[in-house]
Amino acid sequence: MEKIASFTIDHIKLQPGIYVSRKDRVGGQVITTFDIRMTSPNEEPVMNTAELHAMEHLAATYLRNQPDFKDKVIYWGPMGCRTGNYLLINGDYESKDIVPLMIETFEFIRDFEGEIPGATPKDCGNYLDMNLGMAKYLAKKYLDDVLYQITEERLIYPQ
Repeated sequence: MEKIASFTIDHIKLQPGIYVSRKDRVGGQVITTFDIRMTSPNEEPVMNTAELHAMEHLAATYLRNQPDFKDKVIYWGPMGCRTGNYLLINGDYESKDIVPLMIETFEFIRDFEGEIPGATPKDCGNYLDMNLGMAKYLAKKYLDDVLYQITEERLIYPQ
């Protein structure tokens, strides 16, 4: 079998950032998949499912209510390796195009107070597996360490 695109990225060189993972044509439209990489693969501890799950609920809620992108967001969810998230958007975008959106999203997570949207037995199949405190901490870390001073090298996959 052919190796899929996401397994061809050199994860030894990969650092936290925002990367275009792929672009697919679907029904005449371009779907852009972004790699929202929050930790350095195989160097830093991976995120636990509880904070990723809380982050997923918060980011998905924010993005699907954000005026400029709510009708373009297809999916937000965690990577299996637990080093970040994927964002799929309807449209042909580059990493730099969504930096402001990611800053807004992670500021929303960092500053969130109250009950996590959809964190009830009726709304979620694993509603108890959430850690808002750690989600907020990791959002702040990503903002401070990456997003607020993102460089070109953190917007293009390393060669």
